Amino acid sequence: MAVPREKIVFIAFAKEDEAIRNLFRGQKLHPRTPFKFTDMSVKQAYDTGWKAKTRTRIRRSDGVIVLVSSHTRQAKGQLWEIACAKAEGKPIRGFWIEDGYRTKPRALGATVCLNWTWSNVATFIDSL
Repeated sequence: MAVPREKIVFIAFAKEDEAIRNLFRGQKLHPRTPFKFTDMSVKQAYDTGWKAKTRTRIRRSDGVIVLVSSHTRQAKGQLWEIACAKAEGKPIRGFWIEDGYRTKPRALGATVCLNWTWSNVATFIDSL
């Protein structure tokens, strides 16, 4: 029986939420985490041509996870990544990363946003 391919996921996040993104990525290393994925998010901002390089990463991804916080609505790079993912037809799921914050930016449109739980993340990744 073939082992299923690990999903490739792009994580869109505001620069101010980088520490949370690192925690999000790191949880896949926990032995009881019910999901695995390869992160294609941008670890460092590109000096030039970042949109083209980021679009390539998004195209190579099976889906896009958006970490939604109070910073998202002002995060021009993250908002562009969301628009790019939509233009590329990628499945997108938002995850709330701040307690009590539930204001979805317009860029997400009808995209579903859920609480950040292992079950919710696993369900999205399994759907890709």
